[in-house]
Amino acid sequence: MARIMPEQKGNAEEKTEDWIKIELFAPAEMIDALSNFMTEIGSQGAYQESLESQSPNGFPDPSTGETLKAFLPVDVHLEWRIASLQTYLDSLGEIFPELERPTFRTETIRDPDWGMAWKKYFNPLRVSRNIVIKPTWERFTPTGRDIVIEIDPGMAFGTGQHPSTRMCLEAIEEILLNDRSIEKWHVLDVGTGTGILGIACAKLDAKRVLCVDIDKKAVDIAHENILINQVEDRVEILDRDVATLAEPFHMIVANLTAKILIRLRHHLFRLLGDGGYLVISGIVEQNKPDIETHFLSDEFSLRRLITEKEWSCYVLKNEGRRL
Repeated sequence: MARIMPEQKGNAEEKTEDWIKIELFAPAEMIDALSNFMTEIGSQGAYQESLESQSPNGFPDPSTGETLKAFLPVDVHLEWRIASLQTYLDSLGEIFPELERPTFRTETIRDPDWGMAWKKYFNPLRVSRNIVIKPTWERFTPTGRDIVIEIDPGMAFGTGQHPSTRMCLEAIEEILLNDRSIEKWHVLDVGTGTGILGIACAKLDAKRVLCVDIDKKAVDIAHENILINQVEDRVEILDRDVATLAEPFHMIVANLTAKILIRLRHHLFRLLGDGGYLVISGIVEQNKPDIETHFLSDEFSLRRLITEKEWSCYVLKNEGRRL
């Protein structure tokens, strides 16, 4: 549902001196949706951190959840933004009654320069042996086989900060650098978000990468990132459902939720060529049995299981023995 920003009042050139830091505490399954929502209502610099212990002040931290931090300007829209956030949290609680309800707290930051100072929290991040993610405003000098991907925080889900994204990048790197049986890789990125996984594939010399997402805003963001990273000659972004695709791919990457992965299982298998790899991520510990029941078989063998905290990423291979 579209969220319409209230009409701007006052002097548009007036400098914001105060900022509100929002700390959202939620089950891991909700973090990607919350990250996208905060971006929609105008947050700057949203990022995730895993929760490993109870808060010392007794604030309700879910034991297997995460915290999302975001920054909002104190302006004429702040009241609307906070009210919209509370409404959205209530709706998530109704959609996921079996999960702990998300909560949040706020802190005022009185700093006239915070509009730019928040950027100091985001530095180049090495997410695998050769892949480095950096914001566009940071400098980084690559060495050896480093590839650098420019993605700014606060965009759609997928900036390399989250374990599910990092594990996908690690799996992609290992496959594309080590499997020399395929010369011209054709890769499909399902639910592309920022396009970070597709960009990584292109920079690791995949011949053609198709990124699809049913979220038009994510498609627009991904297209912008493709241009920033100068891989538009090999990466195509489409606002399409994976069910509409027909061509086979050497590798399919899907960083989604377990429920969506299971729902898309038939199409992921259908589109993966013999000898191809399927990388699925975004899976929390309690959903691993369902994923293994639906995805592991004689035709699709488990080549690697990557884990980080409560998150898992599966690397499967189509052994070419389809019934």
